[in-house]
Amino acid sequence: MKTVLFCQNPYAFGILEPIMMVLKEKKFEYLWFVKGSLKEKFPFKNEPFTSVVKEVMAFNSDAIFVPGNEVPYYLRGVKVQVFHGLAGEKKGHFRIRHYFDLYLTQGPYFTKKFIELKNKFQNFDVVETGWPKLDIYGKELHKYDVVKRKLLEEHNAKKIVLYAPTFSPSLTSAQFLIDEFNDLAKNKEYLILIKFHDLMATDLINIYNKLAKDTTNIIIEEERNIIKFLLMADIMISDTSSVVYEFLLLDKPVITYKCSSRAIQWDNSNEYENLAEKVKSNLQEDKFREERMNIVQEYHPYNDGKSALRMVEAVSTYISKNGVPSKRKLSFLRRLKIHKIFGKL
Repeated sequence: MKTVLFCQNPYAFGILEPIMMVLKEKKFEYLWFVKGSLKEKFPFKNEPFTSVVKEVMAFNSDAIFVPGNEVPYYLRGVKVQVFHGLAGEKKGHFRIRHYFDLYLTQGPYFTKKFIELKNKFQNFDVVETGWPKLDIYGKELHKYDVVKRKLLEEHNAKKIVLYAPTFSPSLTSAQFLIDEFNDLAKNKEYLILIKFHDLMATDLINIYNKLAKDTTNIIIEEERNIIKFLLMADIMISDTSSVVYEFLLLDKPVITYKCSSRAIQWDNSNEYENLAEKVKSNLQEDKFREERMNIVQEYHPYNDGKSALRMVEAVSTYISKNGVPSKRKLSFLRRLKIHKIFGKL
């Protein structure tokens, strides 16, 4: 099976890497498509990759794994949506754009909704597989334990607090919590790690950089894959971000500010205040643990580290039943959008 790993955003690298490892194990041929502006950020320089759509077409793929929202309809291969997050409440998560032949869902909550949409549109299939980015939870849960211990020892701290806000101007808490983090940092038992989204506004990043420069127990982390910090943190602070669900699946407490989720099962505040008190309370009492278990069962009940394997097998099964499409049928407007993004071939 010849496979394309399709990247339009930096977050795709961490999502698709486990799939690449499965393809290697199975000795399947693969090619990374990396948008031109991302080439410098691409972490797998020794792997086959291209930024030219014509070269992807010449590769003549059987399947294309896509964590983003668009993929050229004219490329050969089963177009596979693997998703870039777990936040079902975000605008567009369940929007059917008609670019995909197969949706590989993370857990029952997503599967139910996409099966309803499948029955409505009848032009794609749905298979529940789990999400490859979280395979590390099943395989290497303690991968960064030594790093964490050294960090805490270096800063004479006891707990790691992770702040991972979304970038969206209408949803981010970043501009409202600067004073709260300044106050939280007075407790030197906390080591505060701040991990911004790649698209976070530069002016906000600069403000927090100054705060970190002036505060010994605040660190701005620039590594792209947030999984390392999720595994190390004892508690996380965020807002309306899919990373909330990724952290909850580790069975650790979360605090959010003005989260837009319709089914909040963690500590959420509608006022940008009392951060220090909330961190202390959630670390000591953890009142929301039972609710977290509901999230785990509905959003991602897989802890065996084999979601990427299930995805590859699901695509192989799809091809054995349906063959390999030469292209995807789309409306004129959808085709026009693809031409504007990727060019017309």
